[in-house]
Amino acid sequence: MEEVTANGHLMLGYKTPPTCELLDLLLKNRRPSGPFNEVWPNIIISDVHTAKDVDLLMVLGVTHIVNAADGPSQIDTGPAFYSHTPTLIQYYGVEAPDSRDFNITPFFYPTARFIHTARTQHSGKVLVHCARGISRSATLVLAYLMIYEGLTVSEAIKAVRCHRNILPNAGFLQQLRELDIQLSLQRQSALSSPLSASSIFPSTDCTDP
Repeated sequence: MEEVTANGHLMLGYKTPPTCELLDLLLKNRRPSGPFNEVWPNIIISDVHTAKDVDLLMVLGVTHIVNAADGPSQIDTGPAFYSHTPTLIQYYGVEAPDSRDFNITPFFYPTARFIHTARTQHSGKVLVHCARGISRSATLVLAYLMIYEGLTVSEAIKAVRCHRNILPNAGFLQQLRELDIQLSLQRQSALSSPLSASSIFPSTDCTDP
């Protein structure tokens, strides 16, 4: 039998949607996105030009950077690029090509921890970028929302798509599905926990961050 939490999450009997359904969520009702968008409170997804505009970063209040396209052959900023900012920006690099064959899964939890740590600091705000802010950076933000905010993969996509057009490549999307399967098993186990449903599964209403 299926059970539904207070926020409408199907638990027992929940099945991770197939890739085609996730693609439908990603592709429907698309509208122009700017070079950067706050897609969750204190989480910004951006392109590389925004990430290199230090003056703009200061205006946005960015305290932490995740470069999802790090490396000498990609966007080789590194922590040194931000070492002379008025407020020292903390840097985390992920060397990930935008290839469907690349295994980005090992970066899910370390990057999610970095984002979580940043957001728990006073006035912490994270900018996650790759080249265009569409695939690699979006994949890591979706994984964060699934791991730390308790969202399913569909809910995470809907939450981000409220604010920005994103499109993880097919390989990354499959890896997010696998993460969703893993986390859904943990959610089912959480049904027997004394914690309330509202504390385990936050609201995912499409509101401004």
